[in-house]
Amino acid sequence: MTRRICAIVPTHNHWHAIGSVVQALRAANLPVLIVDDGSDEPAATSIATHHRPEDGIQVHRLPINQGKGVAVVHGMRLAWEAGYTHAVQIDADGQHDTAALPELLARSRQHPTALVSAEPIFDASMPRGRRIGRWITHVWVWIETMSFQITDSMCGFRVYPLAAVKALLADQSVGRNMDFDTDIMVRLFWQGTPIQMVPARVVYPQDNTTNFHLWADNVRITAMHTRLVLRLLTRPLRPQHWSRIPERGAWSALLLTAFIARLLGRRLCLALLAPVVAYFMLAGRQQRQASRAFLTQATGHPPSTWTIYRHFMSFAARAVDSFRAWTGGIQPGAACTDTPDALAQLAADPHGALLVVAHLGNTDLARALLDDATRARLTILVHTRHAVNYNRLLRKHRPQAALNLIQVSEIGPETAIDLQQRIDRGEWVVIAGDRTPISGTTHVSVTPFLGKDASFPNGPWILAALLRCPVHLLFCVRIGNTWRMTLEPFATQITLDRKHRRGALQAHAAAYAQRLEAYARAFPLQWYNFFDFWAP
Repeated sequence: MTRRICAIVPTHNHWHAIGSVVQALRAANLPVLIVDDGSDEPAATSIATHHRPEDGIQVHRLPINQGKGVAVVHGMRLAWEAGYTHAVQIDADGQHDTAALPELLARSRQHPTALVSAEPIFDASMPRGRRIGRWITHVWVWIETMSFQITDSMCGFRVYPLAAVKALLADQSVGRNMDFDTDIMVRLFWQGTPIQMVPARVVYPQDNTTNFHLWADNVRITAMHTRLVLRLLTRPLRPQHWSRIPERGAWSALLLTAFIARLLGRRLCLALLAPVVAYFMLAGRQQRQASRAFLTQATGHPPSTWTIYRHFMSFAARAVDSFRAWTGGIQPGAACTDTPDALAQLAADPHGALLVVAHLGNTDLARALLDDATRARLTILVHTRHAVNYNRLLRKHRPQAALNLIQVSEIGPETAIDLQQRIDRGEWVVIAGDRTPISGTTHVSVTPFLGKDASFPNGPWILAALLRCPVHLLFCVRIGNTWRMTLEPFATQITLDRKHRRGALQAHAAAYAQRLEAYARAFPLQWYNFFDFWAP
């Protein structure tokens, strides 16, 4: 779908600064929808003079004042009926610094499914009472989302993906007044909409007319938080595709963890992380339930809370170990191979190969410990957009960690040709075999895994057939204080003729699932797919 974006400016009696706001929006080539929420005179007449459809500015007036939320939703309905895919929301009183608009729009282009919101930077003009009130709401939002991703939910300067808003409003109602901005943001987060925050200056002009009613709006906001908390406790969890589960962990916290890991080493770092991991386990209901479901299938009995916590700690240890391996904290001798002959044969072969890995164990650590020449032969097909901060941390300390990475969501004909050329040069293409495509479930095979049917991607086997190269399975698991790497030949070459294509894909997926199951049963705490793996 072609991206079309407009701007929505709700207003009630704000007419002094609206002209400059509209001018800035038009300078960014945005069509503007002004929604007059029942303004009084002389504001109503002044706002109406901005109606110039031939210049890309329309004014829609609601006959009576119904609240900011009603005005914004009215503008959104007009926008999607007109065929717009995204909408910028901005206040009419001039509080929002429109200099941040280009960055908001750029971030929305980079993340088209995300709600991109301004993170306000206030100056001394902000009343102390407002500052205290915002912090109270921040805390409640962190509780309601069990996350620190939303750093400010009250700023009405943001870019909405209208498809997500339309889906939300189809079965839920949101706040009608000053409770709107927070209410819709939290509900979109619950729905799986990614959140992006962009710093932006916000001021409180001295001559500004406020529409915030101290007692009435504080009561509404309190009632909103009560509804959200009650819904949090009672709403059913919908299985989410792994690529839509947002990253948990702030950039500053990861920086601190990296510093501790380098300064104090693995054991002390994990000791300091223990309460943090406990928090994420308790706060991450979806991840906790996924851990319980997997461990039940892998071990044959429901796990204790302590075992689930150990599962989460194992994931934290994996991240720490990877970081230490990339930054020299782990020496190559700490990892050894169970299949030295197979690895030597692969290294000596001048032809390329496809290596299929899984989110079990720590194959990234194995890559970090390779010598530079061998690592240069690797091309990794990845999806890192739900782990932006972690990968940013690796790049900061070891730029080589980002070499030869190709986003799986961007593979097209040009990428396929590039991969074929890499194989012809004797390189190894690495792809995960345990996560379904981000585009949906059309290219999957359903096969038994740990006693239940699960979906596995057909992508690795289709890619192997296109590249006409051997396929190997690569595993790297931690045993005691060492890591054991295993390279298993899987297929000399995969052929998919049209007549037997479906059956061949099913057979390859089943064979892979069988090998993965053996490792999952042997090393259940080193399984790092924290989502409902058996969800249809």
